[in-house]
Amino acid sequence: MLPTRPSVPCSTDLSDFTNPTGTPTPASLRSHLIRSGLAGVVSTTRERSLNRYRMFVAGDPRALLGLEPERGWRLGDLLHLMARKCGVSADPAHASGQDVIDPDRTIVALGAFADRLAAVAEAGAPVLVGTGHPHRLLDFYASLAAALSAAGCPVLSPAQGRSVDITTRFGVRTYNLDYVRGVALVREPGARGCGSEPGVHTHSPLPLRLALGAAMDGDGPLPAMVIGDHGWLCGAGQLGIEAIGPADADDPAPFVGQAEGRVSVVVPLDDTVRSDYYRPLTRYVLNRACLSQ
Repeated sequence: MLPTRPSVPCSTDLSDFTNPTGTPTPASLRSHLIRSGLAGVVSTTRERSLNRYRMFVAGDPRALLGLEPERGWRLGDLLHLMARKCGVSADPAHASGQDVIDPDRTIVALGAFADRLAAVAEAGAPVLVGTGHPHRLLDFYASLAAALSAAGCPVLSPAQGRSVDITTRFGVRTYNLDYVRGVALVREPGARGCGSEPGVHTHSPLPLRLALGAAMDGDGPLPAMVIGDHGWLCGAGQLGIEAIGPADADDPAPFVGQAEGRVSVVVPLDDTVRSDYYRPLTRYVLNRACLSQ
């Protein structure tokens, strides 16, 4: 088990907009979250969130993301959980418009996220980093992977190049597992890594299972921590590996995993904004974890 690390930020100058290194303070970060749409009023519609909650309650794998809930979740219970963890409305009659994420909850969760990064860095433990949102979140994860590698953590890449069949709305498609700057993602067969083809969007836990299966078969050690989203986050937590990562207002599975004790940290935020909007979050987290390069 990774050690528990006291929450002690490296920079204590929180009076200005940023500290001398350019790292956002909590106040400036809150403003950025709202301005960028990462929190506050987000792009996710209330209709989409409620639909995903109903899918989760019905046990739809597209909403479970690899999680197997320990209890039967009713819609009302799920709404109250999402209101506590994410800041959405708990009123089922509120059924239209844009959804909301409480920026203060995001900042608190980013602090917990940073503390777990610091703990894994202190232990020098192996990590696996993966995303189903490479178009938006690749740079965010790659910066974390680079910082952890510099701190002495092996950043794993098991099952590089192996294929995985994933059910999509177009039927079963075969993808290849790839690693870009230490971050796992899936690509169409024959696709090459370039600026216009960063990878495929997927919520499936199957790439995570492929990677872990390869690690168990000798392709590197098992990770002490998985850092990722969607199927990477929930799939790892379901298998008993510490997992931390972000989740949007319409993805209840990570928050349920956290409530049931299988996901360590979930950061509520919009996962579809411009990739450069996540950079202040990266600087904030790495500075708090004492991993700034």
